[in-house]
Amino acid sequence: MIQAVIFDWAGTTVDYGCFAPVQAFIEAFRQFGVEPTMEETRTPMGLLKKDHIRTMLGMERIARAWRQVYGRKAGEADVEAIYAQFEPGLLSILEQFTAPKPHVCEAAAALRDMGVRIGSTTGYTDAMMEIVAPCAARQGYAPDLWLSPDSVGGLGRPYPYMIFENMRRLGVSSVKNVLKIGDTVSDMQEGINAGVWTAGVIEGSSALGLSEEEFSALPPEERETRCREAARRFREAGAHFVLRTLADAPRLAAFLGG
Repeated sequence: MIQAVIFDWAGTTVDYGCFAPVQAFIEAFRQFGVEPTMEETRTPMGLLKKDHIRTMLGMERIARAWRQVYGRKAGEADVEAIYAQFEPGLLSILEQFTAPKPHVCEAAAALRDMGVRIGSTTGYTDAMMEIVAPCAARQGYAPDLWLSPDSVGGLGRPYPYMIFENMRRLGVSSVKNVLKIGDTVSDMQEGINAGVWTAGVIEGSSALGLSEEEFSALPPEERETRCREAARRFREAGAHFVLRTLADAPRLAAFLGG
């Protein structure tokens, strides 16, 4: 029996395509003379934001570019310096990226009608979520609970502790009664590490990396090719299920005994 569905935020339930953090990361790195690609920026998506920066700095091309600019390898002080640019940049734009994705509000209502609690985890900090959560609520989406890495001593994804804390606060009796849904590889890792049912959502995901307009404009064959590639990445990361949209979430919960 599914007692709780735990959703991610950006790219899963809000911010179609997960563009707010991508925009802020790219601009932060630009401030230090390094121009990351969209793919490099999206690869660590879903991690704690400082871990995201560390991962990017460890990428071969970015590390080489950093050495060309500074003549040395990036260190922890550089992570902090980039984050000091990233955080205010993201906070300044977050409100623009809080609209619920298609099917989210309807899926949440259907799950609640089934008696399922709705939790959530995120790579955002508390300060970021204090912008995102109220804005999303005003637009119709409000889970029963949200937790950031700040809630678990900074141990964000791929650690499982945000899921465990959701379970504790929501009164869920077993990991067998939880479905985690996200849009990144780190979401899949979080769910698998927690031992819960884990699903990736394709449309509007960071894994797909397209706006709603860009996705709709794709030729049908290319659209399906890109969706298959996103699904492959989720499954390789351990996902038990892959959903095309969150309209499928209540049906999956029911299938699992919701």
